[in-house]
Amino acid sequence: MTPDYAAATTTAALFDTSGAAKLVLTGSDAPMFLGNMSTNDTKNLPLGGGCEAYFCDSRAKVKFQTWVYHVLLGDKRHAMWVETTPGRNTELVQYLDRYIISEQVEIADRTADFAQLHLAGPNAADVLTAALGAAVPDLPPFAHMERTFGRDATCSIRRRDQLGVPGFDLVCRSDVADGGRRMLTAAGAVPGGADAFEILRIEAGTPVFGKDIDDNRFVMEVGFAARAVSYSKGCYLGQEPIVMARDRAGHVNRVFARLTVQGDPPAPGTKLLRDGAEVGVVTSSCHSPRFGPIALAYLKWKHHEPGTKVDAAGAVAEVAAM
Repeated sequence: MTPDYAAATTTAALFDTSGAAKLVLTGSDAPMFLGNMSTNDTKNLPLGGGCEAYFCDSRAKVKFQTWVYHVLLGDKRHAMWVETTPGRNTELVQYLDRYIISEQVEIADRTADFAQLHLAGPNAADVLTAALGAAVPDLPPFAHMERTFGRDATCSIRRRDQLGVPGFDLVCRSDVADGGRRMLTAAGAVPGGADAFEILRIEAGTPVFGKDIDDNRFVMEVGFAARAVSYSKGCYLGQEPIVMARDRAGHVNRVFARLTVQGDPPAPGTKLLRDGAEVGVVTSSCHSPRFGPIALAYLKWKHHEPGTKVDAAGAVAEVAAM
């Protein structure tokens, strides 16, 4: 067990997630425009609110996995901050720009301008409080606030429990990020690395685009997708198949699940068999210090219940509760 993994599960660890793609949409039509394009209700997000959302095609196949926040810019303009998978900022700008016809919307790519950290662990809020010198309110998921570390490191602090423990994303200008990082580590956060972050992500069952999601995946099959879909807002691209899956079938054809494995972790792409028939596929895997070999996978309906055993390239894998 590495020190950063141990800290994330017992105290607090600080990970650099600056690679996340970051866009800012301004203009009076920006909230409505995003709502017409994505699965969640961005139009009615209050200032300080946020949500997870997917951009899909007409078949409800995933194009982009995003997190959207209603923010106030330094010049007091309201804006929508959109975060997506590292390396996909240009693609998302081009995708959104194609759909702007007469809407009052401007898109700015701010990926290079802002650093991003993720503070995770049972003591994350205590570390934040110590670093800021002021109590941190109990933020609901995806809610956010602005606070300043020292004199000039003003950060947007966002509640996001992506690693199975309490977590906060901290976003600030790249030129002042080091000050915030130093104050957080001085307050007790242990610097974390990419390997520990990936293990924690898989343990938590958190899917990411490019590994567990691609543009052939029906959005309602993706883990935790239900929290990213609004059934009460107006029409949006991909709405019809999403509603049909709910109202006609009552369930999806495949379910995102976590597996415990007796043997080496199966490689991504490994086919899962039951009684000789293919019932799923592995998307991510690792050796967990707490749970042993584990994997994330899609399993066909009726083969996804906890306790179900499948064959993973000769190793026995059992479906575990998320």
